[in-house]
Amino acid sequence: MTEPETLFEAAGRAHRQAPLAARMRPRTLDEVVGQDHLLQPGAPLRRLVDAAGKAGPAAPSSVLLWGPPGTGKTTLARIISAATGRKFVELSAVSAGVKDVRDALTAAKKDASIGAAETVLFLDEVHRFSKAQQDSLLHGVEDRVVTLVAATTENPHFSVISPLLSRSLLLTLRPLTDVDVGVLIDRALVAEQGLGGVVTLAPDAREHLLRIAGGDARRALTALEAAAGAALDLEQAEVSLDLVEHAVAQAAARYDRDGDQHYDVISAFIKSLRGSDVDAALHYLARMIEAGEDPRFIARRLVILASEDIGMADSTALQTAVAAAQAVALIGMPEAQLNLAHATIALATAPKSNAVTTALGAAVADLRAGLVGAVPGHLRDSHYPGAQKLGHGQGYKYSHDHPHGVVAQQYAPDLVVGKDYYVPTANGAERELADRLARLRRVLRGGPPQAETRR
Repeated sequence: MTEPETLFEAAGRAHRQAPLAARMRPRTLDEVVGQDHLLQPGAPLRRLVDAAGKAGPAAPSSVLLWGPPGTGKTTLARIISAATGRKFVELSAVSAGVKDVRDALTAAKKDASIGAAETVLFLDEVHRFSKAQQDSLLHGVEDRVVTLVAATTENPHFSVISPLLSRSLLLTLRPLTDVDVGVLIDRALVAEQGLGGVVTLAPDAREHLLRIAGGDARRALTALEAAAGAALDLEQAEVSLDLVEHAVAQAAARYDRDGDQHYDVISAFIKSLRGSDVDAALHYLARMIEAGEDPRFIARRLVILASEDIGMADSTALQTAVAAAQAVALIGMPEAQLNLAHATIALATAPKSNAVTTALGAAVADLRAGLVGAVPGHLRDSHYPGAQKLGHGQGYKYSHDHPHGVVAQQYAPDLVVGKDYYVPTANGAERELADRLARLRRVLRGGPPQAETRR
């Protein structure tokens, strides 16, 4: 006669079955956590589930779920399918191709022809499909052969073709908060399909799980399962912080160099530099370096910012940024990360001015408004035969023949004479440059009244 199975043995047996994250997957919308903006009465997802299975325009033929990893995209696709009694077919763009899509559409059409259940085709990581591969989905979507539910962690406005995007209901999933992930951890600890209450979780271990999860429910539950397994192996009733730390070596920063995080982190990096927060800028720089971001991409953005947001307030900023870019090309990583940090600190702490940006913008705006005008005759090229007969170059005053190398003379076309496109700020070197520029303009314009200022 065999001995009865202990609680720890039973939990260990359950632990060796489906992963905890899969066992704890919500089965209804009411069990979904963290997407209240989609789940409230009248919200898009509620209306979608209510409408799916009904004929007519109320039932969407394609849905795009966009959100970070571990926020429930696959779960929602399964719930949509289950709530309407439809057949669920899952493909991943990582391994599937056009043939797989066509096979799924053919099978769905055959099912429909014999009155079988309609099909929900779930395509995970749709952003990994090429444009041609995404095109293969359009026929099935337009003819309502399937209800397509496509999931992506990348911004679909960049990664999904316009025809498919325009035919889809776009639902944006928000990152889970620590409170949301905490609810899922607590649920997994006691749920029968989870750990069944055979272990408890120390408060500091729970906090560590929340910290390493980074808003990813799957990561949190996977880490919890590993730590709980270690506790069971040691016949301990509590999952301690030490067990969690040993079960999970480290939490990698959530950053996909080819995905939406790529755009978000570089945006935060640039805005931190512009805002002169050197510490935040260094944080985002470190995040990109650790994630393996292309250092040339970072260097290019530093060079752009040097003119866009610093400009003449500190002209050495551009020199520093260009030097960092050259150092990246000459030295390479990992040593060049110091050059990137050098440039980051220099640009973050430099005085700021967007006068270069606004000056060019104002000039371009006038150009597009039709203020072009002919080049003044005395400035035109007079070196080719026949130019003098056309009057080109006549009356031109050579600036070096005059005091300080400046002489009153019209340089701009008639339509934009007197326009002040460049307006220095009072920041950094531009404070002194503003005084010099005012004197230059007075001389160049022969001492006319104050000219119009373009801001």
